Amino acid sequence: MHPESVYEAVLFDVDDTLCRYRRSADEVLAAAFEQVGVEPYFGQAEYHDRYPEFVDDTEDVRELRRECFAAISADAGCDPELGRAVARAFAAERDHSNVEPLPGALEAVDRLARDHRVGVVTNGAPAMQKAKLRGLGLTDAFETVVHAGYDAQAKPHPEPFERALADLGATPDQTVHVGNSHASDVTGAHAAGLASAWLAGEDESGDPAPTYRLRSMRELAEPPWRDY
Repeated sequence: MHPESVYEAVLFDVDDTLCRYRRSADEVLAAAFEQVGVEPYFGQAEYHDRYPEFVDDTEDVRELRRECFAAISADAGCDPELGRAVARAFAAERDHSNVEPLPGALEAVDRLARDHRVGVVTNGAPAMQKAKLRGLGLTDAFETVVHAGYDAQAKPHPEPFERALADLGATPDQTVHVGNSHASDVTGAHAAGLASAWLAGEDESGDPAPTYRLRSMRELAEPPWRDY
């Protein structure tokens, strides 16, 4: 369905596609619990599992985290206010600009921007994701950045992809989306009619099949959709 010729536009996911935190959420949580003076009673997995529940009803990531941690605390039989205190300590510890690029990611953005229009579609709060791009030196690298879940519905809904296409003046069959999550990046891109380049993980697979599979962002130095 997608042409074999060069795509005119490329969209990128951010987290675990362009970059990762230098400190894991579990490390930051451990420091937050220590600041509050309680033994850890939940970890990164619980936080990430509950995170999507609060996107629609909170204004920013700090409020989201406070309400998420309060709910986790209540379910654990703890005072929700204790969870909010941990969230405040977490916010003080987490520097969203303290990220490192995945191998080949910065080179991929630079390479593809030479002959493609480039943008970002990311599930993440605007201030948080802008700080990550700033930490990567990519503040001005993209023609559009769509914060799905805030500017539009969260991936895998097609709306954030459609918004990015409108910003770029591109059509779905001219565009490929690069991301690491099969559930949100591949499924969402295909729902919007885009091709997908999946930075394959060990724990995700299934339908729809990605258009391209990447083992590393380094492979985009010579994009698989190009004829050389």
